[in-house]
Amino acid sequence: MNVLIFSPGWVGDMVMAQALFKVLHQQYPDLTLDVVAPPWPYDLLQRMPEVSKHYKIEVQRGKFSWQGRREMANKLQGKHYDWVITLPVTWKSALTAYWSGAPKRTGFLGELRYGLLNDWRKLDSQKLPYMVQQYVSLGLDAGAKVPELQDIPQPSLTVNSTNTEHWLQKLNVAQDKPIVALMHGAEFGPAKRWPAENYALLAKYLVQMGCQVMILGSAKDYGTALEIGQKSNCKLFNLCGETSLLDVVDLLACANLAISNDSGLMHIAAAVGIPQIVIYRSSAPEFTPPLNDKAIILQGEFNNPPIDRIKLKSLEGISGFTDVSVDSVITAIQSLCNISQK
Repeated sequence: MNVLIFSPGWVGDMVMAQALFKVLHQQYPDLTLDVVAPPWPYDLLQRMPEVSKHYKIEVQRGKFSWQGRREMANKLQGKHYDWVITLPVTWKSALTAYWSGAPKRTGFLGELRYGLLNDWRKLDSQKLPYMVQQYVSLGLDAGAKVPELQDIPQPSLTVNSTNTEHWLQKLNVAQDKPIVALMHGAEFGPAKRWPAENYALLAKYLVQMGCQVMILGSAKDYGTALEIGQKSNCKLFNLCGETSLLDVVDLLACANLAISNDSGLMHIAAAVGIPQIVIYRSSAPEFTPPLNDKAIILQGEFNNPPIDRIKLKSLEGISGFTDVSVDSVITAIQSLCNISQK
């Protein structure tokens, strides 16, 4: 069977989609699985052995990108796919799936995608509270029982050990000291981001404990990483904007511990199987938790009347919010010490 999947557009969502890829291979041993992805998470497909071919669709976030979608559809029409699954819920993603010519086109109804999808599903977030469950359900027959979270195969990205060694030598990292990765960035505003001064206090503690601290993120995270370094008054490896997405995979694989907000890089850390501490503030682990048995989740508390915290861009001025404390993160680090010594 030849199956094509249109992937989500965010790094963390792409990592979680690998669980669907694994489930499909379990169900169909003769499966050939190809994936279409936008530029941002595309490179991760190189580290997913379940994927035979991957196609980059040239689109811009939030725009229709007619030409890029039409060109991709023309490329796919001659591939004769038996089944297309579209993970995004947008009308434009279903249109590209329709143009591919596949006889079976599966996805959530989303933006009224009648006709474009001929195997559409109605999303019931009460029955499927986790995003990874929602993805996996699209690879099952309509109405089939979806596995519980603990029974879903966890994402597992492959690692290029040669590239890991290259970076360790380039940074002159000591082989006899633990490595801790801090990832302070997160999309959708500062409400999801633990304050820089907290990360600085944490970095200072880690260095005092004999750890080597590297800060990972994109170029837009660089300034805050500098602030963390200055406030900690410690030598840190600021790699924000210096690495590719695949470099991050390989660097995280050699870390003894990762500490982050709810972000795409958090999901990468989970997918290389290292101990991790995840700080949730405005977002909720009940939807996109780290799929990693070695993860500790710390959650800020909202003690005020119910609010739609997911839509919060900032927590400034929000009464009744109790943030995750530095001490609670240090306690979590201490509880992970036994398993974070590689």
